[in-house]
Amino acid sequence: VQLQASGGGLVRAGGSLRLSCAASRRSFSSYNMGWFRQAPGKEREFVAGISRVGDMTFYADSVKGRFTISRDNAKLTVYLQMNSLKPEDTAVYYCARKIGPGSTRDAREYDSWGQGTLVTVSS
Repeated sequence: VQLQASGGGLVRAGGSLRLSCAASRRSFSSYNMGWFRQAPGKEREFVAGISRVGDMTFYADSVKGRFTISRDNAKLTVYLQMNSLKPEDTAVYYCARKIGPGSTRDAREYDSWGQGTLVTVSS
């Protein structure tokens, strides 16, 4: 499955953005999904994950309470609503497909990485 992230942009601290990740195949609904981000000079880090039907979600401590992951399987899309953005949220954001069952924050357990979308938060 191919994934395409969109919705990034420039926003002031305290603002909001909603990212979307569109999948190319209906098999999308068979997989847990995740959002990751990579800031300049840093390693890729987990942001949020969601189960196949969207009934379970989990977050990195750094975004808990500010970000919300959701999905619409009919539209083959997973979303990341980002509120109360901070300059340290600046990064390229990627969506990815979880390989096999279960939940994890380990990027090695995900594949089908899209090109990413850049989020820049100004202070």
